[in-house]
Amino acid sequence: MDIGLVVTIMKIHRAYILLCLLPFSVALGQSQQPLPAPATPPQTKPVAQSVTVTTTLEPLPLAESNRSVNLIEPREQPLVSNSVVDYLRQDSSLKLQARAPNGVQADLSLRGTTFEQSLILLNGLRINDPETGHLNLDIPIPLDAVTRIDILHGSGSTFYGSDAIGGAVNLLTQPPTPGLTVIASAGGGSYASIEQHLRASYTSGPFAEQLTGSRDTSDGFIPDRNYSSNALASETWLTWKPGATDILLATSDRPYGASQFYGPYPSWERTKGWFASIQQQLGQQTAASFGYRRHSDLFVLFVDQPSIYENNHITTSYEGALRRADTLAPNTTLSYGVEADGDTINSNSLGQHSRNQGAAYANLNLRALGRFSLSVGARDEVLTGNSNGNENVFSPSIAAAYTLTRTTRLRASAGHGFRLPTYVDLYYADPTTIGNPNLKPESSWSYEAGVEWTPTNSRLTLNAAAFRLQEKDAIDYAKTVLATPTLTFAEPWQAINIQNLNITGAEATVRLRLTNNQQLQFSYTAAHAAPPPPNILSEYAYNYAAQNALFLWTGTFRQLTAHTQVNIVQKTQRTAYPLWDIALSRNTGHVRPYLRALNLSNTGYQEIPQVPLQGRTIMAGAEFNWSSNHH
Repeated sequence: MDIGLVVTIMKIHRAYILLCLLPFSVALGQSQQPLPAPATPPQTKPVAQSVTVTTTLEPLPLAESNRSVNLIEPREQPLVSNSVVDYLRQDSSLKLQARAPNGVQADLSLRGTTFEQSLILLNGLRINDPETGHLNLDIPIPLDAVTRIDILHGSGSTFYGSDAIGGAVNLLTQPPTPGLTVIASAGGGSYASIEQHLRASYTSGPFAEQLTGSRDTSDGFIPDRNYSSNALASETWLTWKPGATDILLATSDRPYGASQFYGPYPSWERTKGWFASIQQQLGQQTAASFGYRRHSDLFVLFVDQPSIYENNHITTSYEGALRRADTLAPNTTLSYGVEADGDTINSNSLGQHSRNQGAAYANLNLRALGRFSLSVGARDEVLTGNSNGNENVFSPSIAAAYTLTRTTRLRASAGHGFRLPTYVDLYYADPTTIGNPNLKPESSWSYEAGVEWTPTNSRLTLNAAAFRLQEKDAIDYAKTVLATPTLTFAEPWQAINIQNLNITGAEATVRLRLTNNQQLQFSYTAAHAAPPPPNILSEYAYNYAAQNALFLWTGTFRQLTAHTQVNIVQKTQRTAYPLWDIALSRNTGHVRPYLRALNLSNTGYQEIPQVPLQGRTIMAGAEFNWSSNHH
């Protein structure tokens, strides 16, 4: 790992340990208070609930939102994948758009929307990059720090504000188990790929600390497609009288060859991220949080001649929130709060810009009113420093459910969403792409109706939903179709607002527990939008996944865990392509060998047009797993 990166995180770590000592010393002289249990985690199938420590109060617990929600727990599937991006492929309503493996230049979209219309959160705090949505999955923490991934399908702007038009993905961490634990792994494989991961944690009484790190490198499957993906994080939890304290510091460094990423050029790029947050529980019902993110993006058009064209962007953003949840009656909860966030950019090509937002929200949740449950919420956001001056955005939502029988539950919801243009959307300019400082924010209405079916004493569960998204002022990059194809090709892409971009679709997931040790999952999502306006060539908005089918099987046999997954993706006006992955690993003992085969069918495919991805990849290695709790 880069030495400068390690030195930086160690300096920061020493500084905040001093901050930790004050509340820790107070805690030693006081009686220990039990930590509040969080809201029930969102589930797509009935499972036994466990109590976890959290300092985050969500605007509305997703499990109680009567919405389509998916839950992925990476630690329940150890050694199956090597990055958060790979685990996200277990949701068929997500379209992953990667330019390289292991979280290098990847982004996602939900239910046919664009990659900029999905919000990425870390413990409920925004980590979307204001420069460009192409960096939304440049996640500052290693996979090893993530314990749960909550995925909200459909508009989430009432809960979280800008960018959650298609949905939201929340990466969650939690304190480690008592005692000392060390988990380290190393492996290698195709294209001179090397992967190294570490998770070391210690918990004793009111103090818990976890250090995670990862380093994934490859020479690349074609020239100028090498990469190095590095991340390091330290998280500290303290239990003292006011409530739980959570301090997270993280940094990432990802240099990579960017050949063909932005055209037929031998390019190179390097992104660096720094993230710091503190969340404080103030009693059982109130939580305060603050997060700061700094991100740099250095792009060189010709790797051997950087002086020809170079972009250097530095963005900073912050978010503060004060949230509270009051139980008004046994079945009634009122959640409310205030939030403030802002971002700036300093760029040699985009200039210097900044903007701020402030918001207040409230949500009334009524559960188990006979067969009914109801959730009604609203958010009012004030935007300042935007290209169109100060604006006010009101985002209401409503969701309801009805228990039809003991095994069948119906639900429906509607909500407003919005998204601010990124700085690239507004100010970027080069020979191939031109921004538009007059862009209006996107807005949308999202509608959903679904059914949940769980037969009594059955191993089978079914979740299905139909959805509709109606957008206004959707942001896309477009060209005018000219009489001569050569002239059309030479014309630059121009950022514009388009109207009446409406997406209709459906999604369904069936889970079947074959035995106590084997599970099957079948998922399918389809989306459809009308063609783009006449004489307009669209770059992003109409290049969505029209169909995505997923088959997943996991089984445990004695000391062996096996996993296989097949994704079949068909984009608009494109031929469907399959991706088949297999993983085998030992699940007991201090040394646990593993083997992964990715894209086993050796499919040639592109998740982003004109950017080919690598074929069959074989990785093998071993994990060392030790805990003081092991006997």
